[in-house]
Amino acid sequence: MKLNLPEYSFSVKKEYGKLQIFDSYRKKYVALTPEEWVRQHFVRFLIEAKHFPSSRIAVEYALKMNGLERRCDAVVFGKNGYPQIIIELKAPQIALNQDVFDQIAVYNSKLKVNYFIVSNGLQHCCCRVDAENSRYKFLPQIPDYQEFEF
Repeated sequence: MKLNLPEYSFSVKKEYGKLQIFDSYRKKYVALTPEEWVRQHFVRFLIEAKHFPSSRIAVEYALKMNGLERRCDAVVFGKNGYPQIIIELKAPQIALNQDVFDQIAVYNSKLKVNYFIVSNGLQHCCCRVDAENSRYKFLPQIPDYQEFEF
């Protein structure tokens, strides 16, 4: 599936009739769904094109909220060790609408990050969180890691 991201090579295999892709973060093969295809490309894009340190990215980051376990697609940590960016990834056919931003805002009620990044592999949005006014400001592009203010 063609995305609006650089093309990367991945280890893909077929097991029990289903495609799987190797996730270097989780150190295992996972089901190759459209959302996983976006996740693998987007994380590589952040590392290789936007210079995010791979050691500061957590994939499938677990949260406990109201006794339930939730998972952020990815979280980026700052030098201080605290979460700074929540990344929400969707399959290419999923529109980046208010529901997606509401989902990430729920995660942020727990993590209190400074930035959101949302992508479906075709469209990418990066926002600075204005917690004081319960809003976010869209940035014109995803900055390089060094350009983030945290």
